[in-house]
Amino acid sequence: MAIKQKGKSLKSQSANLSESFFQLEVLNGKNLVDANHEKFGKRIADLGHSPFLTEELQIFQINIGKLCNQTCAHCHVDAGPDRKEENMDRATLEKCLKIIGSVPSIHTVDITGGAPEMNAHFRWFVEECTKLGKKVIDRCNLTIIMANPKYHDLPEFLAKHKVQVVSSLPYFSKKRTDSQRGDGVFEDSIAALQKLNAIGYGKEGSGLVLDLVYNPSGAFLPDDQASLQAEFKRQLKRKFDIDFNQLYAITNLPVSRFLDYLIQTENYEDYMRALIEAFNPGTIEGLMCRNTLSVSWDGFLYDCDFNQMLDLKVSSKKSQHLDDFDLTELTNRPIMVNQHCYGCTAGAGSSCGGEIT
Repeated sequence: MAIKQKGKSLKSQSANLSESFFQLEVLNGKNLVDANHEKFGKRIADLGHSPFLTEELQIFQINIGKLCNQTCAHCHVDAGPDRKEENMDRATLEKCLKIIGSVPSIHTVDITGGAPEMNAHFRWFVEECTKLGKKVIDRCNLTIIMANPKYHDLPEFLAKHKVQVVSSLPYFSKKRTDSQRGDGVFEDSIAALQKLNAIGYGKEGSGLVLDLVYNPSGAFLPDDQASLQAEFKRQLKRKFDIDFNQLYAITNLPVSRFLDYLIQTENYEDYMRALIEAFNPGTIEGLMCRNTLSVSWDGFLYDCDFNQMLDLKVSSKKSQHLDDFDLTELTNRPIMVNQHCYGCTAGAGSSCGGEIT
C-alpha cells in the first residue's frame, strides 16, 4: 500500500483527538468514518461471539505512568517527559498488590508506561510482586538504562528479580530507529542491549528473558514475525554481537499519535481498509483482552491498553476502578470493542506478545 507523505508534523489537528475519535464522524470537513466498514462487533457476532466475553483473568497489566524520557512518533500512550503528573502513586500500587495476591489465576504482572522505571515506586513494586511468586514483565524502552546514572544499575536489578524485559527496537539500523523514536535512540538502545547481554539477558540457559518489539514505521502491516525475528537476530549478532530471545511483531492501532499521523498523511481510510480486509477469525480466541485486565495510572480498569487510551472502561459498571474491584463482577464480562480492534485481528493477529496465530 502506497503511503502518502503530505504531513510532516505530528501536531494534533483536534484537541484530545484520540480520546474522542470514535465519537466523531467528521474532522475539518473530512469524513473519517466509512459507512461501508462493517462494525467490528458485528463481525465477531457473526462468528458466534455475542456477547464477546472475557475468560479467566491471568495477566494484570498496569500502566504505571505516562512519564517517559522519549517522545516517540507512534506512541499510543502519548507519553513524554512532560507527563509528570500522570504517574501511579504508592497507595494505588498497594491496591494492585492486594488484588494480585488475592487472585490465584493471575500469574503475570505486566508493567508498562511511559518508561515504567521512572515511577518512583517501580523497584519496590517489582520486589513485592516477585515476593508473591508472580512473573513480572518490564516493558522497557532501553534508552532509560543509559539516560541517567541512577538507572545504570537497572539490568542488575531486573536480573536479580528474574524480570522479563520486553523492549521496543523499531529496526536494526540507526536511520529507521531514530526517525521513529528520536535522535540518538538507536545508539543508546544498542548500548543498553549490550549491557543486558553482559549479565546474561537473552543468553541461552540464563533464565533471563530479553524480547524485542517491532512496530512498522508507517501506515502498513508488519511482515511475518518469524522472518523478522530471523533477520533481526542475524543483523544484531553480526553488527553488534547482540543476542535476544524472541521478537514480537505488533500492528500499529489507529490511536493517539499514530492516528494523528494517519489523518495528516491522508492514510486513515486506506489503513483501516487494509486492517479490515486482513481480518482473521483465527485470532479471536487468542486476543489479549480475553485474559488480561488493564489498569490505568489512576486506578481505572480496561479490557486492554488501547481501550485505556480511548477511555473505554470495562463494561462492568459496578467494578470500573481498583476501589470497587469485584472478581465475580469482572469474570465473563462483555469486552468493549470498536473499530480499532481490527488492528489486533489483522493477518496473524497482534497482542502484547506479538502474533497470535
